[in-house]
Amino acid sequence: MTKRIEKAFKVCKKENRAAFIPFLTAGYPTPNSFKALMETISLNGADIIEIGIPFSDPLADGATIQKSSQCALSYGINISWIFNWAKEFRKKHDTPVVLMSYFNPIFHFGIENFIKESEKAGIDGVIIPDLPFDEGNEWLEKSKGKLDTIFLVVPTSSKKRIKKSSDKSSGFLYCVSLTGVTGMRKTLPKGLAGFVKKVKKTTGLPVAVGFGISQPSQAKEIANVADGVIIGSALINLIDSYKRLKQQQQALKKLFADIKRNLKKER
Repeated sequence: MTKRIEKAFKVCKKENRAAFIPFLTAGYPTPNSFKALMETISLNGADIIEIGIPFSDPLADGATIQKSSQCALSYGINISWIFNWAKEFRKKHDTPVVLMSYFNPIFHFGIENFIKESEKAGIDGVIIPDLPFDEGNEWLEKSKGKLDTIFLVVPTSSKKRIKKSSDKSSGFLYCVSLTGVTGMRKTLPKGLAGFVKKVKKTTGLPVAVGFGISQPSQAKEIANVADGVIIGSALINLIDSYKRLKQQQQALKKLFADIKRNLKKER
C-alpha cells in the first residue's frame, strides 16, 4: 500500500468514518475547468481521488461516464496529458490519486512506461476493471512496490475469488455494489450490506464501495459497513447541471459537505 493511501485510511479510521472517494473523468467538462474542479475536490473533503482515463469503449461505465469520456477525448485528453496534470497537482496537494483505466490504453502506452510515468507524476494506484487478477501477472510483477493495484469484486464473486482478488490487491479492495454498469440509482441493492460484510471477513485490506451511489443517505448506509465510499456519476451530473465553473464549484462544495456529514460510522 502506498504511503498516501495508507495514511488516508488510517486518518479515517481514527476519526471513525469512511473515506470519501470522488471520481471524475480526466479533462471533463473541459481541460481547464477539470483542473479547477480538482482543486475544489482536493480542498473540500476528498480523502482519495479517482480519475478516469477517457476511453472510447468503456464497458463497465453507464451513460453518464461514457458521455464524459467521449467529451474528454474530443478535447484530446490522453494519458500523457493526465500525467502532466498530476505532476502539477502533486506540487500543491498530497491527496492520494488513483487512476481508473481499461487495459487497452495502458497496453498501447506501454506497461513499463505507464508505471514509470505514474511514479514520476505521484500517482498512488490503478484500477483496471477489465483486467482480472488471474490475467494480470505481467502487470502485477512490473508494478509491485511502485503502484497499488486495486481489483474489483462483484456481488456474484465466490468467496474463493474474493480471497484471491484480495491477495493480489494492494491499497484497498473495490467492492462493486451491483451487477451492471456505473450510474446513479434511487436505492441501493438489497443484500449489499451482507455482501460487503462477507468481503470484509475475507480481506485485511480496506474495502471501498462504488457504482450507483448518488445521495448522502446512501453514503451513510454504506459508511456503516465499508471503509470507503466512491461516488462518480452523481458528481458528473451535478457538474452538468451548471454552466459556470464557480457554480459547479459551489455545488460540489455543498454536496461534499453533505456527504462528509454522513460518513461517520454509527457502530
